[in-house]
Order: sequence, then structure tokens, then C-alpha cells
Amino acid sequence: MTTKVRAAVEAAPRKVFLIALDWPGWARAGKTEDAAVEAFLAAAPRYAPVVARAGYPVDLGQVEIEVVERLPGDTNTEFGVPRQIGMLDAQPTDDAEAVRLTAIVEAAWQVFDEVAAAAPETLRKGPRGGGRDRTKIVDHVNGADGAYAGVMGVKTRGLDVPEVRAAVLDLLRTPSDGTPLSGKKWPVRYAARRIAWHALDHAWEIEDRTER
Repeated sequence: MTTKVRAAVEAAPRKVFLIALDWPGWARAGKTEDAAVEAFLAAAPRYAPVVARAGYPVDLGQVEIEVVERLPGDTNTEFGVPRQIGMLDAQPTDDAEAVRLTAIVEAAWQVFDEVAAAAPETLRKGPRGGGRDRTKIVDHVNGADGAYAGVMGVKTRGLDVPEVRAAVLDLLRTPSDGTPLSGKKWPVRYAARRIAWHALDHAWEIEDRTER
């Protein structure tokens, strides 16, 4: 069975992202669009358990990518962040869709937490000796989530990590007309895909850099 996946391409001169618009967190990059497609498909076996955990299993053994939107990238894209918000990110979310997106974001956080907890503190370095170790990656992800919450209008002062996550999930779970959350920058669909992508990107980084 072939699963059709609606995708956006976010392209800058030196890096291109392919982003699944209906499946938060499934987004991979490459130096070219072909390389991004290759990385995207290679991530399918890792991504499928995430959505299954969320309660929305999908067969990703055979995938047909349908590019429905192209977004101009910038220096953020080249740095490795899918930052561009497209027209389709502004589509409304009804009760069922809001619950689905929220469940996938929560599952991405769960995967990140479990991968980090099982990893050693010292991770294998990259080809030039770089890369954070486990605790610094965890701190980075948690800190970014706090910043993301602020962009969504969540007041995070005095909240711990579980409380920040709970507030974000409550906001995502609320049906939306597609306008930016709290009148700020991010609509629900973009917020869900950005948060889930960041958690999974670093979960998979930890897995890839764990000595075997």
C-alpha cells in the first residue's frame, strides 16, 4: 500500500528541507532537493513508531511524496532550521485534527526523553570533533521549547519543563481558525511541526552519535 504524503519544500542555496505538512516532526534536509527527499524517506522507519505511539499508525513502507508548497529559504534554513511558515500552515484545525497534532507532538517529546535517558553522557563526536553531549542537548531542547512556548503566547516564568509542555499541549489541543496563536507569529500547524521536528531531530542525533 502506498501512502501519499503532502509536503513542502523549503529551499535555500545551500540547504533544502522536505517537510511533511500533515505529520508533525517528519522533516529532513539535504544539500539539494533530491538529497532532502532521500533523507526524508530514510527517516520513515524512525518516524512511523512516533505516530503509532500517538495513536495514529500509518504504513510508511511505500511513500508517494506530493509537493504542494514551495517556500523560499534563508540563512535559518541553511543553518538547519525549517523556519518558513507557508500558506498551508494557516489551515484551520477542528477538534479531531487539533487532538491528532497534539498527540504527535507529545509522542515526539516522549521519544526524545526516552532516547536521552538511555544514552550515555558522552556522545561520539562529529567528523570535525564537534557536537554537544547528552546533557547539553537535553538542556538545549528544553530551553528551545520554552522559547517556542513564548512565541505561542505561553507565559513560562516560574514553570518547569513538564508545566511548559502541558501548557503548550493545551494550546495546540484547542481548535484554531489558522491565525497565529495568541496573535503572535506561529499558527497551530506550524507550531506543531516545528516543536516535533526539533525534539525528533535531536533524538535521532543522540541515537546516531551513541557509541555501539
